[in-house]
Amino acid sequence: MSEKILVVEDEPRVVRLVSEVLNAVGYKVITATSGGPAIELVALEQPDMVLLDILLPHDMDGYQVCSRIREFSGVPVIMLTAKTQENDMLRGFHVGADDYLTKPFSAKELLARVRAVLRRAQRPEEIVTATLTCGELEINFARHSVKMRGEKVSLTRTEYDLLRQLALNVNRVMLHPDLLKAVWGAEYQDDIDYLRAYIRYLRRKLEADPSNPQYILTEQGVGYILACPDQS
Repeated sequence: MSEKILVVEDEPRVVRLVSEVLNAVGYKVITATSGGPAIELVALEQPDMVLLDILLPHDMDGYQVCSRIREFSGVPVIMLTAKTQENDMLRGFHVGADDYLTKPFSAKELLARVRAVLRRAQRPEEIVTATLTCGELEINFARHSVKMRGEKVSLTRTEYDLLRQLALNVNRVMLHPDLLKAVWGAEYQDDIDYLRAYIRYLRRKLEADPSNPQYILTEQGVGYILACPDQS
């Protein structure tokens, strides 16, 4: 194992704990204590992952750092946070975070999340039909691009992966555990609130009226479906 992980955190105790856990299983760890140096390290060192605290001192917070990173890099980002409100999660998804880890966390939980996110970022995609047209929604699988009513929709990697999974099973109900395992990994199969938050944000980007969705529908208590009447 030779993956390089950038830890962006200003609490020495947390930096020491995370570094020891990651080093013990073979990851290479580099660190930054504020936003500016973190962005520079992403550009110069090209890490395989960033563990990014939301509450940073000085120049910018974790949301701002993640947004700046996304201007030039698709590196996976896990946000470290004491915040657990859904709005905070949605804000993180909006700026391109791939996952959340809530403090305090155990070494086992840290490693599980790191491995799962790295695995998602590195897995190859199966070959599928080049495009799917669903009403005014168009998904180009080859280009990883999405359009709604002819306009390009900007999605994070995880938002795209979730939509893609629904699209590959168009007009079929995807059960909560199956979606979570397919998009995030087996470690996430019980995190239904996590899935709901992502679905809510995806609807905000795709639906004309997110409170009355026409494409991403809920099968109450069961799962979600991408509804395309024009697809058999």
